[in-house]
Amino acid sequence: MSTAVARLDVVAPEEAATAPRASHGRALRSRAIRVTSVLAAVLAWQLLTANDIRLWVRFDTLPTVTEIARALRHQLGTDTYWLDLGQSLIRILTGFGLAALLGVATGVALGRSRLFADVFGPLTELARPIPAIAIVPVAILLFPDDEAGIVFITFLAAYFPIMVSTRHAVHALPTIWEESIRTQGGGRWDVLTRVVLPGSLPGVFGGLSVGIGVSWICVVSAEMISGRLGVGYRTWQAYTIVDYPGVFVGIITIGVLGFGTSAAVELIGQRVTRWLPRAQETVK
Repeated sequence: MSTAVARLDVVAPEEAATAPRASHGRALRSRAIRVTSVLAAVLAWQLLTANDIRLWVRFDTLPTVTEIARALRHQLGTDTYWLDLGQSLIRILTGFGLAALLGVATGVALGRSRLFADVFGPLTELARPIPAIAIVPVAILLFPDDEAGIVFITFLAAYFPIMVSTRHAVHALPTIWEESIRTQGGGRWDVLTRVVLPGSLPGVFGGLSVGIGVSWICVVSAEMISGRLGVGYRTWQAYTIVDYPGVFVGIITIGVLGFGTSAAVELIGQRVTRWLPRAQETVK
């Protein structure tokens, strides 16, 4: 028995020393695979479009990667491109910020207050299945300018995923947490600040992550329909004048912006909830 214990004492430090190196190696390998997959997709696109391949999909009608790269390089040097990008970001951040505040607040209220759930809950369940983009005609009639209408559409798109995720997260909290606070003399405010809000954070950030993605879908669609500036508007304008490389520049820009904002939400969520226990991922 003593020999076995001695061996474990010798091996454990060596394993502890090699664990960080193994984790770093797995991270590098994962990044390399991701970059390779993107490069492979770009190469395949170039080969299919440059050689006018027509299978079930007509790649001969689409621009090549080199044509898209030239159009992107040209647009990066124009003020219009950056103005559109900034306008879309302002709309997203405004609508998503309002949705985050109201979505979390109403989600907590729906999960904690039976009276609020009885009054407000049926209205949200009736409105939730309606696609936000279907409200564009209503937004045009409701608001005095297109800008407010587009922000409103963006707000609606993000609000319901955030609200529903928050409500479910509040409902899923163990009742023993609240009981432990109350047995120590805590009131409603203590339960809210020490149990409800911290405990529901994982669900809240899940809703925020979904909401930011849906917001981009709807803001681009709204810009195509009623906007005068923005990435969506410029992408649709490029299509109307048969500037197909410009269309793909808009698509790439939307993808990069969506990826960046979603990654920012995920990073903030990880930082805010880093006190939670996390399962160690093992990649073989």
